[in-house]
Amino acid sequence: MRKRSAATVVATLVVGSLCAGAPHPRAEAAEAGIDLDTVTIPELQARMAGGSLTSSALTTAYLRRIRDIDPTIHAVLRTDPTALRQAAASDVRHRRGDTRGPLDGIPVLLKDNVNTSGMPTTAGSLALAGRPPDTDAALVTRLRDAGAVILGKTNLSEWANFRAAKPTSGWSAVGGQTNNPYVLDRNPCGSSSGSAAALAASLAQVAIGTETDGSIVCPAGMNGVVGHKPSLGLVSQDGVVPISAEQDTAGPMARNVTDTALTLAVLSGGATAHRPDEPARPGRLRGKRIGLWRLPSLGAEVDAVMTRTAKELRRAGAEVVEVTPPYQKRLAELEFPALLSEFHRDIDVYLATREGPRDLAELVAFNRTHPAERTCFAGQELFEQALAAPSTADPEYRAMRAELKDLSRRSLDETMTAHRLDAITSPTNPPAWTTDCARGDNDVIPSSTPAAVAGYPSLSVPAGWVGELPVGLLLMAGDHQDGTLLSLGAAVERRLHAWRAPRYLPSVTP
Repeated sequence: MRKRSAATVVATLVVGSLCAGAPHPRAEAAEAGIDLDTVTIPELQARMAGGSLTSSALTTAYLRRIRDIDPTIHAVLRTDPTALRQAAASDVRHRRGDTRGPLDGIPVLLKDNVNTSGMPTTAGSLALAGRPPDTDAALVTRLRDAGAVILGKTNLSEWANFRAAKPTSGWSAVGGQTNNPYVLDRNPCGSSSGSAAALAASLAQVAIGTETDGSIVCPAGMNGVVGHKPSLGLVSQDGVVPISAEQDTAGPMARNVTDTALTLAVLSGGATAHRPDEPARPGRLRGKRIGLWRLPSLGAEVDAVMTRTAKELRRAGAEVVEVTPPYQKRLAELEFPALLSEFHRDIDVYLATREGPRDLAELVAFNRTHPAERTCFAGQELFEQALAAPSTADPEYRAMRAELKDLSRRSLDETMTAHRLDAITSPTNPPAWTTDCARGDNDVIPSSTPAAVAGYPSLSVPAGWVGELPVGLLLMAGDHQDGTLLSLGAAVERRLHAWRAPRYLPSVTP
């Protein structure tokens, strides 16, 4: 494509045809020659500091791209009507040399279970589609204080995929079905499906997801982007629709590890190994010991991606040893019953702060009288089971959660100690399955569970491909080793160089 002057600010987007077989729409801010697919936050800030780019122009570019591309993937529920005013305020700070850090002027999308004052926050449910929250979630306050532009809200699996026994990831009564940008009839995984799909389509620079078990890393893997589940407690959950205080965390998602790390530093108040104004520096792979948990149940093609990944890491000087973390069967047996009790406790507290159903019992009654809530998530079996679950004061529940915490931490700690590992890796996801409301999701992905239950950090980076479908590499490390994990992830990302832009294919042969 012809080079354009870098001295002209972003004004328009080049958007190609979405018809079958056409080249993918270039995520390019044409007048400045900025490729939104690949540009990083430090590169954007350098342009803003040099006067060749403004936040207003960048925000306009993303808003136009949402207008042109999102009708194909249904990732963005709504844009913030104040986005351009936020960007203009950032431009004033840039001109004065009074910026607030690397996220100043950077457009961010928020998953729609994160409270945002003045904008609906629905968790995908019509039950919360009335009056918006009165206040921002704590993490939104941090983003605003850092100068980020709140661009809008993304679709999600309704109630973060904790409602139906046979859910369809990426569907909500408010937003309908989010499509995978790589192959449109394939699933984006959940529950941070809209955040991941929007990033794959370059509809924002970064996005915020949330995870209880797999809901950041699986969508990141399946949509070919980066997703970080922080250590439990590193990012405040105040003002985020809950499942379980024992496992829930919000976290950053982006198209590269650098932007992910910079966003985490803001979300956590800088409580990581990296300063808030510095990106994750790629660490050295030479001499690192990395455990590979293959998970052959995800299929021969995914296993082949892991074989190629291990080969690349060894070429870079890492030692890769195959491992199988213990206690996985017992973790699978205990996690769901514990989450039922925790969900009943925590959702009742949250609903009491919002207009609409005041507790879980009222929410169950709401769904029974609103047919639109049953067009894809046909049931609400998890809600009903949560109503009948033991209280979190019950000794049986307390014993379950104590065993979960012990076994999940031992699963990772013992494996890392026995093999002297710097990190454990595994495939993040299988190839995306075909979306089917009647069937629901057809895969269980075990790799996220140990870190999710333990409260340890995990990070998914693009690893490779099965045909047109992305596969991520999940990296896990010890408690509050987020900075170290991001540095290692940056090195892996640089070595694998596995990202590519989506082509919005209507379907592919299975």
